[in-house]
Amino acid sequence: MLSTLSLTFTEALWFFPLAFPICVWVALSDLRQMRIPNVAVLALTGVFVVTGLFVLPLDAYLWRLAALAIVLVAGFIITSLGLIGAGDAKFAAAMAPFIVPADYLLFLALFSLVLIGTYAMHQGARRVPAVRRATPHWTSWEQGKLFPMGVALGGALAIYLAMGLSTGL
Repeated sequence: MLSTLSLTFTEALWFFPLAFPICVWVALSDLRQMRIPNVAVLALTGVFVVTGLFVLPLDAYLWRLAALAIVLVAGFIITSLGLIGAGDAKFAAAMAPFIVPADYLLFLALFSLVLIGTYAMHQGARRVPAVRRATPHWTSWEQGKLFPMGVALGGALAIYLAMGLSTGL
């Protein structure tokens, strides 16, 4: 059974408005070019590094930075096996500190649902002539089996942080 959300309203209030535009940028970049810019990864990391100092207790802040390092190492291993792209691995690492450790299972379930939904929408949209005409230069339409994972990664983080905002209502 999944527990209730541990992300606090205060954390979400600070992180969401800064992280959301980066999530949108990553999703669009991955759709257009099938790549996540390093500067977007650095921007998201910078948001946490700076904002987290003011929002989190020091011990929680340091543990969440450790999560970034752990996910980065795991991502490099998974990338070296050819299972995901390097940009996806780096962006997942940059996302990691935003997730409260008590919410890991909840976030993985959320990510799974977002991944299924975005994959289905992407596959459907690529078959609609009007969509293809409106976005003629998007590389992701032509990639066959490859999927722009930045859409799912950014979407899952944005939804997770938005869920945190809902706890303050």
